[in-house]
Amino acid sequence: MAAPTPHRTDDWWRDAVIYQVYPRSFADGDGDGTGDLAGVRARLPYLAQLGVDAVWFTPWYLSPLVDGGYDVADYRTIDPAFGTLAEAEKLIAEARELGIRTIVDIVPNHVSDRHPWFRAALAAGPGSPERELFHFRPGRGENGELPPNAWPSQFAGTTWTRVPDGEWYLHLFTPEQPDLNWAHPAVRQEHEDILRFWFERGVAGVRIDSAALLVKDPALPDFEEGADPSPFIDQDGIHDIYRSWRAIADEYGGVFVGEVWLPDAERFARYLRPDELHTAFNFTFLTCPWDPGRLRRAIDDTLADHAPVGAPATWVLCNHDVTRTVTRYGRADTAFDFATKRFGTPADLDLGTRRARAAALLTLALPGSVYLYQGEELGLPEADIPLDRIQDPMHFRSGGTDPGRDGCRVPLPWEADAPAYGFGTAAEPWLPQPADWARYAVDRQSGDPDSMLALYREALLLRRAEPGFGDGPLTWLPTENGILAFRRTHGLVCVVNLSDAPAALPPYERLLLASGPLHADGTLPEDTAVWLRA
Repeated sequence: MAAPTPHRTDDWWRDAVIYQVYPRSFADGDGDGTGDLAGVRARLPYLAQLGVDAVWFTPWYLSPLVDGGYDVADYRTIDPAFGTLAEAEKLIAEARELGIRTIVDIVPNHVSDRHPWFRAALAAGPGSPERELFHFRPGRGENGELPPNAWPSQFAGTTWTRVPDGEWYLHLFTPEQPDLNWAHPAVRQEHEDILRFWFERGVAGVRIDSAALLVKDPALPDFEEGADPSPFIDQDGIHDIYRSWRAIADEYGGVFVGEVWLPDAERFARYLRPDELHTAFNFTFLTCPWDPGRLRRAIDDTLADHAPVGAPATWVLCNHDVTRTVTRYGRADTAFDFATKRFGTPADLDLGTRRARAAALLTLALPGSVYLYQGEELGLPEADIPLDRIQDPMHFRSGGTDPGRDGCRVPLPWEADAPAYGFGTAAEPWLPQPADWARYAVDRQSGDPDSMLALYREALLLRRAEPGFGDGPLTWLPTENGILAFRRTHGLVCVVNLSDAPAALPPYERLLLASGPLHADGTLPEDTAVWLRA
C-alpha cells in the first residue's frame, strides 16, 4: 500500500479528461459474459492511446447488483464477478505507470440490504442500537400500517418498506438500498475509514454518488414534490461531512467529484468551496438540448456558478444513466429528462452522429475538465434491450413505462468479427449487443481516419499538446444566429454551426481539427465544429 503523501498543489484535475468505465460492460477477461478487472487491465493500452488522464470506475465492490453495483455490501471487497482486491491494486498501479490515475465510486447515501449492518439491524429489532444506523420508524395509522411519511422515490414507487416486526425503513431508491443515518457518528467514521482505505491503495480521487442526499431532516416531515426546502436533499448539515472528507483527501493529495443535482446555483456552489469538494458534475450541460441559445446559456451559467468559489467546471455529454449522445441528438427532442424516457422514440442516427462529433469538439474546448463515458468515443447509439433481458430497476419501478438505463450499458464492441465483438469469449454477454455493432468495433474504427474513434484520439492529442485548452478564460465571439464561437488563450478558437445553413469561418492561420469536412468554399457545414488557431 502507498504511504500517505503530504498535501500537494498538483491540480491535474482542473483540466483532466476522465474516462468513465462501467466494469460490467468494458471488457470480459475470464469469459463469463461479465466485464471484469482482468478485462480492464488488458485494455489499459487502449486507454493510454486514447489519451485520457484518469479513469473513473463505477462501483466494483461486493454487491447483489440490484442497482448495477450501487447497492454495496462491502466497500473493502471487490465483487467476485469483477475480480479481487489484489487485482484492483494491480490495476491502479498499472494504470498509473501509463500515466492514468484512478477514481473510485463511493455511495454514501445507502448500502445494500445484504450489508452486515442492515442484517444486524433487522435481527436486533425495534429500539436497538443497530437500527439507529438507519432510518427505522413506526408506521402511521391505527395499526402502523401506513408508511411514516410520503417522500417521493428517486426511482418511482414507495420510499418505505415494512419489516415483519412492524417497523418501516427508509430507502430513497430501491428497497434493497436502505438509507444510512448520517446523524450517527459510526456512519461518519466508517466512511472516513473507507476513504483512507482506498487512498492508501493509490487511488487519485473519489466520485460521490447522490452527494446531496445524505442528511435528512430528523423529524422526517411530510413533503410535497417541489417544496423548498426539501427534508432529504441539500440539508445544511451535509457540508460538515464534506469538510471532514476534504481534510482526509488533502492528506493524500486526492480529489473529489460530487454528483450534485441542484437547480439553485448558489447552493450548488457551496459544495465547491475550497474546503469541500474539488469538482461536481455539470448536469445543466448534460441535459441541455442541441440548441445554440440554450447551450450558450448552459455554458455561461456553468462558468458563472463556479466562478465565486474558484472551482473548475466539468463537462459531460453522457454517462451510465443517460441516453447515448448519438441517439439523443438524433431525436426531435434532443434534451434529456428521466421523466420523458419512453420506448420507441425514433432517432436519426446519421444526424445524431454528426451532432455528437461536433459536440465532442465543443465539449473538449471548454474551460475545465471533461468526463467521457465508455463507448462515446466509438459513437455507440442507445441499444434497444428486449423486454425479457432488461435488468434496470428504474424500468420495473416505473411499471414498465421507462425503458431503463440498460441501453447505454451494453458491452463494448472491440473486434468486428469476433464472438461478442471481442468483449469476451462468452457467446452471450450479460446484456445483448445489437446485431449491427460490428461497424462500431474498435479494430474497425482504428483503421478508419474518418471514424469517431479517430476524431477523439486526435482531439485528445491536440488538447494535451496545444496551448489554450483546459482551465482558463473563455471569450465569446460575435456570430450569426445559430453559430457558437469562442476564443480561448493562445489564439485558440472553437466554432460550432448549429444553424440550418453553411457558416463562414472567422479569419484563421491554421485549421487544427474539424468534426467533419468543410465545404469546397471553406464554409462550415451544419452540425459541424472546428478548432482553429487564429
